[in-house]
Amino acid sequence: MPPAPDPAPYAWTERTLVRDGVRLSLRDWGGDGRPLLLLHGLAGHVGEWDALARLLHADGHRVVALDQRGHGSSERHPADVSRTAYVDDVLAVLDGLGLRNTVLVGQSYGGHAALLTAARHPARLAGAVLVEAGPGGITPQALADVGGWLRAWPVPFPSREAAVAHLGGGPVGEGWADGLERREGGLWPRFDPEVMCASLAENAARSWWEEWAAIGVPVLAVVGQHGFLEGEEYDGMARRLPALRGVCLPGTGHDLHLERPDVLHRLVTEFLAGTPCPGVDSKP
Repeated sequence: MPPAPDPAPYAWTERTLVRDGVRLSLRDWGGDGRPLLLLHGLAGHVGEWDALARLLHADGHRVVALDQRGHGSSERHPADVSRTAYVDDVLAVLDGLGLRNTVLVGQSYGGHAALLTAARHPARLAGAVLVEAGPGGITPQALADVGGWLRAWPVPFPSREAAVAHLGGGPVGEGWADGLERREGGLWPRFDPEVMCASLAENAARSWWEEWAAIGVPVLAVVGQHGFLEGEEYDGMARRLPALRGVCLPGTGHDLHLERPDVLHRLVTEFLAGTPCPGVDSKP
């Protein structure tokens, strides 16, 4: 008897939405349960969420992941890279797919987009999970450092192995390498470093504490022990939002969603159990 075929490597459908002329690419995992929209970080890509999305989809949730503008298969050089543009993209996805009472799950820059959406449009959401993301701004030097790091990638990478090694190795390097595309003699990032810097510039000009205090939905903050979110910022978050639920994952860093998707799945599941969703899992 021949061996059984390997299971399909993915169970999602690629969808495209256009908002104000900007193409937005999605991975729609389907499902009839509670909607979750997953938002990757700066210079990231939609595939970073595949491990978590599979688990959440298996739980029966409606799972959608977005390649944010400037990234991946979405518009590579959008004219507008303001924070408002990223928030409006989230709303366009919710409207375009008819998602209601959605929980946003965002890492880093994607978590910041989730934060602002929860502050400005709480009636559209049932909750938000922020992974290594907070309302504090960054310094101009930090912005310069990010730009310098992205511009210093030795592209094109001659092989996937070279890319994984340069990008940190292990599950983090693998996750970043998955976002590359093959063209012009090797593997290249699917973003423009200058677009990334422009997207981050607003965060170097101000912080977002006023918006944080205005959030009107349940929030779970997940931070890595060796991540970027410092204790002082988290303390300010908890002080201004007393209902905040927070977890620190030992031994993890900024890309904890790649390092420990299984643990993140458990935390999201526990959070969802305490966050009613009218019409889906609320008790009568």
